[in-house]
Amino acid sequence: MAKGRKPGTRSRRKPAPRRRGFTLRDILRWAGRGVAAVAGVWLFFVLLFTVVNPAVTPYMLAESWRQGGVSRDWVDLEEMAPEVALSVVAAEDANFCLHWGFDMRAIRAALDEGAGRGASTITQQVVKNVFLWQGRSWPRKALEAVMTPVVELVWSKRRIVEVYLNVAETGNGLFGVEAAAEAYFGRPAADLRPGQAALIAAALPDPKGRNPSRPSGFLRARAAVIADGAATIRADGRAACFED
Repeated sequence: MAKGRKPGTRSRRKPAPRRRGFTLRDILRWAGRGVAAVAGVWLFFVLLFTVVNPAVTPYMLAESWRQGGVSRDWVDLEEMAPEVALSVVAAEDANFCLHWGFDMRAIRAALDEGAGRGASTITQQVVKNVFLWQGRSWPRKALEAVMTPVVELVWSKRRIVEVYLNVAETGNGLFGVEAAAEAYFGRPAADLRPGQAALIAAALPDPKGRNPSRPSGFLRARAAVIADGAATIRADGRAACFED
């Protein structure tokens, strides 16, 4: 008989602790940790891409899977003809050097004119192309709105333009101006003439539907306007933030 136990009595076991289910506080805590982890990973890549060139983007992967491959050759900004950056900025975001990621004047004009007019800056397009997905949706636009000022803060304007010129879709299965220059004009981006750079820039809103090597009358007219705009932003100082 065990010492100290009375005859006829049984030892009592302590009841096992009851499992506590997840509370709303637990769920919110874990959700917060998940959001913080994702934000940390994203911020790491933002910092990394200040010096390391993005090897691929989500849209490139999607198009490569759909088409069986895409063409893209990275070229540093100083290795492109200067008219390339001038033309693309004049066409896509003439006030690029004057804003912090959002062109409020263009946004107000877009609201006044309706859904037919776009107001995305080059920085917004870089955020979408490098870190997010294509298509119009409120979740993507919300993330884009949060990420854009961070990229503007961390990257230089010159770096933003350089990344954009290398990740933008420039044709069917083509990404970046180097691939476009080779495919459409048989020459590297360094040797593009001003009119050719303007034609590539004019095709950017619809790269699958517009062919700079066989331009329509509309595309020629649009390229002429862009060439004038490129000269204008160089003359009035709106290209100073990305030119040497």
